[in-house]
Amino acid sequence: MTETAPLTNGARSREAALLEQRAPERTPAPPLKRTPATLLTGLLRTARPKQWIKNLLVVAAPAAAGELFTRPAIPRLAAVFVLFTACAAAVYLVNDARDADADRAHPAKRHRPVAAGQVPVPLAYAVGGLLGVLAPAAAVWLVSPAVAALLTAYLGMQLAYCVSLKRVLVVDLVVVTTGFLMRAVSGGLALGIPLSRWFLITTGFGALFMVSAKRYSEAVQMAGKAGATRALLTEYTTGYLRFVWQLAAGVAVLGYCMWALEEGGLPHTSVLPWRQLSMVAFVLAVLRYAVFADRGAAGEPEDVVLRDRALAVIGLAWLAMYGLAVANW
Repeated sequence: MTETAPLTNGARSREAALLEQRAPERTPAPPLKRTPATLLTGLLRTARPKQWIKNLLVVAAPAAAGELFTRPAIPRLAAVFVLFTACAAAVYLVNDARDADADRAHPAKRHRPVAAGQVPVPLAYAVGGLLGVLAPAAAVWLVSPAVAALLTAYLGMQLAYCVSLKRVLVVDLVVVTTGFLMRAVSGGLALGIPLSRWFLITTGFGALFMVSAKRYSEAVQMAGKAGATRALLTEYTTGYLRFVWQLAAGVAVLGYCMWALEEGGLPHTSVLPWRQLSMVAFVLAVLRYAVFADRGAAGEPEDVVLRDRALAVIGLAWLAMYGLAVANW
């Protein structure tokens, strides 16, 4: 049995030349044609319209106080919703412009308009900065200085998150949770409604439950390669994130039950004790959501709620009982 002699330098170069000739020519991708329509579409996609549902939290405090359908409430809350949407869009635009290079190396994020080249990075920065300035300024005129201050604080916190806070353990969870809480608080500030301590506790820890459940799901799905999607996931353990969402769920349920059992000195005049009965639906909703968290399948909260029929039905039942409790029917 004879051994093949090692290739000489000349043989190697000839082989490389032959392989080069046989390999199919790679034509560069044609440059992306930008038109006003494609730019507008790209900016809209970068603003994440699917995430706008989170801004409906601005109606939570007025709904709890029974002032959702009063004459001044509707235009003011609509304005707060639009302004919060503009602020969130500003953050998304700046974030995607900042992370454009890293997103191009990601299998999913490379399709984002800024990373894909549909929206130029300078344009994303410019539109994001413009929205970030105009939204709080408009809030002073359309709503109140208090809401304008809240929007400014939200922008500052979220931009700090994009720059550095998303790499700090626990703080990243707190920042995202606080963003949800700020949405809920803004509706009360817009109408001058005092915010119940139980409302704040339930909203805050309910948001932490969903945020940490999402992080836990990401950690489970990306086990062994967590840094490829979110660098901080390599620092968290699944056991810790499970502890966080379980703790948050427990505190949220406790806070809601305290609200439901607190009569506030008012006589009971409704047909049924809707406040107390709504606890059942609330606990069932948390338990149902926890099923997805436990499986590592709790992604975006709106996706979990909309794709699961049982959870949607429980949510509607809770909403009905909550409304009847507030209306004291």
